Amino acid sequence: MNTKYIDLINQTFDFPQEEFLLKKDQLLFHDIDLNKLVETYGTPLKFTYLPKISDNINKSKVWFKNAIEKYNYSGNYNYCYCTKSSHFKYVLNEALKNDIHVETSSAFDIDIIETLKEEGKINDNTFVISNGFKRAQYITNIARLINNGHQNCIPIIDNYEEIDLLSNEIHDNYNIGIRIASEEEPKFEFYTSRLGIGYKNIVPFYNKQIKDHPKVQLKMLHFFINTGIRDNAYYWNELLKCLKVYTSLKKICPTLDSLNIGGGFPIKNSLAFDFDYEYIIDEIINQIKLTCEEEGVDVPNIFTEFGSFTVGESGGAIYEVLYQKQQNDREKWNMINSSFITTLPDTWAINKRFIMLPINRWNDTYERVLLGGLTCDSDDYYNSEQHMNAIYLPKYHKDKPLYIGFFNIGAYQESIGGYGGLQHCLIPAPKHILIDKDTHGNISTQLFREQQKSEELLEILGYDKKPEKHTIQKFNANAELQLADK
Repeated sequence: MNTKYIDLINQTFDFPQEEFLLKKDQLLFHDIDLNKLVETYGTPLKFTYLPKISDNINKSKVWFKNAIEKYNYSGNYNYCYCTKSSHFKYVLNEALKNDIHVETSSAFDIDIIETLKEEGKINDNTFVISNGFKRAQYITNIARLINNGHQNCIPIIDNYEEIDLLSNEIHDNYNIGIRIASEEEPKFEFYTSRLGIGYKNIVPFYNKQIKDHPKVQLKMLHFFINTGIRDNAYYWNELLKCLKVYTSLKKICPTLDSLNIGGGFPIKNSLAFDFDYEYIIDEIINQIKLTCEEEGVDVPNIFTEFGSFTVGESGGAIYEVLYQKQQNDREKWNMINSSFITTLPDTWAINKRFIMLPINRWNDTYERVLLGGLTCDSDDYYNSEQHMNAIYLPKYHKDKPLYIGFFNIGAYQESIGGYGGLQHCLIPAPKHILIDKDTHGNISTQLFREQQKSEELLEILGYDKKPEKHTIQKFNANAELQLADK
């Protein structure tokens, strides 16, 4: 009988795959010996495989290049990285090796942009697409960037007041985009996105506030839907509605020359994942060209803002199964040495699935299990009720360590989990390893950050062991009270 874990995988999926190989009974990820990684650094740990970032960027560039050549499309393509997916410097450093642009979403993003400019990683030719609802500091920072000569910073207008706010702080002429408030998928909780300006209101908004504005030029129309880019009727219908707005605007606004189709490319979340990226890009370029030809307007330059697609598939986490609890006749709980709530928040917050595979013992027999985290929270688990498919792993043995990996977790998890800050139940954040590969295929690893220490958490909570700091604060508070009394 085929009762080994490797038999289960071979019967269920097409295996091995591009990034996953087996060496004896141990898993390799992009040729990285994960068991050696565990031996060197221990668990729990997170890692980022940097070359995967460049790999996905260049795949997208090739797909768009092929479609543009196929349809003799006269516009150009600009790849932007959506920084909110992961703000870490090692991510930006790797991504910016590939002649790309960036998208920002808040005030402090601009500080990162300015730091990267000082280091020569970004220059004045780099497009900075500034999305999001803009509070005062974000407005000020965008204005500072433009006033200091970065003319390729394009704030995307999200509401009717932002042009006046920007114009009050930007000294000279500047370019803007407008975000479309797309209609949400029918099953969604509301009908229209809270972000941007409605389809029917964009042309009147242009005529009223932009057309005769002495400082402002409209350069870009920004289109993004909550579900991301999918091959379904909803996506194609929304894209065509967007293109109708673009062609209507283009006829009355000669400066409009760019269409930003946002992000939302899916990433691999299962060994059965199947998505034809090249076909989707081919059809997007085809639809844009056909619509523009029908309406007699020039085709736009294309911008994308890929976040998860850029960085998601570079990340992974490895845990050890500490113990197995048989809670009833059917439920076996494998307890990991960390927490899903703190390290993979999307698994419990939005029921997101990631690829989960054992790192070792593939030649052992398997069993059906549930996975539990260390916190005392009832939601700290990862199982078939949340994720449809049952979880099977090599059988637990007290004397035979079992390590499991979660893959393609590189987007959003660190920022949502509060990297470097408080963790639920004060479970420490695990150590983080950076993995690189040189031109000769040699793999190197580097410790980015050690596991979080209790002193770091206690300081955040106010349990500071430096009494003089509190004394100074108390003195200042008393001084302020004395001044108030006078």
